[in-house]
Amino acid sequence: MLLGILRQTLMISSFVFIMMLLIEYINVQTQGRFQDLIKKSRFRQYFLSVFLGALPGCLGAFTVVSLYSHKVLSFGSLVATMIATSGDEAFVMFSMFPLRAFGLTAILFLVGIATGYLTDLVYRKQDQLIEHVEHKYPVHEEDNCHCFPKDKIWYQIKHITFPRALLIGIFTLFLLFLYIDTRNGRFWDWQRITFAAGALFSLFVVGTVPDHFLEKHLWEHVVKKHLPRIFLWTFGALWVIHLMNNYLDVESWIRDKYIFVLLIVILIGVIPESGPHLVLVTMYASGLLPFSILLANSIVQDGHGMLPMLAVSRRGFVLVKLINVAVGLTMGLLGFLIF
Repeated sequence: MLLGILRQTLMISSFVFIMMLLIEYINVQTQGRFQDLIKKSRFRQYFLSVFLGALPGCLGAFTVVSLYSHKVLSFGSLVATMIATSGDEAFVMFSMFPLRAFGLTAILFLVGIATGYLTDLVYRKQDQLIEHVEHKYPVHEEDNCHCFPKDKIWYQIKHITFPRALLIGIFTLFLLFLYIDTRNGRFWDWQRITFAAGALFSLFVVGTVPDHFLEKHLWEHVVKKHLPRIFLWTFGALWVIHLMNNYLDVESWIRDKYIFVLLIVILIGVIPESGPHLVLVTMYASGLLPFSILLANSIVQDGHGMLPMLAVSRRGFVLVKLINVAVGLTMGLLGFLIF
């Protein structure tokens, strides 16, 4: 049992790691390309803001907070982003139930755009929230990082650093274990093919990117900051779900006390932290929570995306959360009737 939980945790964490590496790589390569497009149209602001929010991880949300603090985006665009974003949990959802995760993201996308438009329509005194604010965030706005320096790749391999050697070893072992797993009777389904393709791409990235990108973006940000927390929360969530499945009739309890559970998960979503949502994601994947509960929590929670907003405007932080709570409660009740 324990080995089974550990194995599932390692597979989920590995997929999350690969996807976070991919998002980080793309984020740096396309640095600053959206700003001019965003300024030209309010509906383009909503669309692009929700698109950034829907990207797995917190980087898109951090970028939107930064653009809002520089008065590039409206307050409604910020609200729309935080409805659409699910933080690091999006990686886990796409690894555990990809088709339903895509459907959930599409719903959040539409709800985010509608809520952003209504927010700007009703709330006119937006500039009061960020008057006299000049603040920059560590979202790599000023990096000029060339991710494929042809003239330095061989030199970097000859003078390999510890983080690069460790990451190359991790992805090599991951591919080896994946191969051994299939040799033991398991088939090359779409999940294993995706894992293998992601691991090969990750090997390419960690083998070619400059030391700055590898150490600052991958090692410091992804490996040291996010990966241990995701692993521990995932393992803990799977362990809790195992205990609940064996000792409690959770499904019938939730069905009988739906409103109470809805209020609890919305309050959990207010916390600007990714971890608690992982428990709910795992419960849904195990069939213990209905889709409407996951939808309500996903609308309210935004991972770490709103943390920088505390430095920009605490009033703005509270107002975004209040709007998202109202929308999450409404959609949770509607979802209970529809799904």
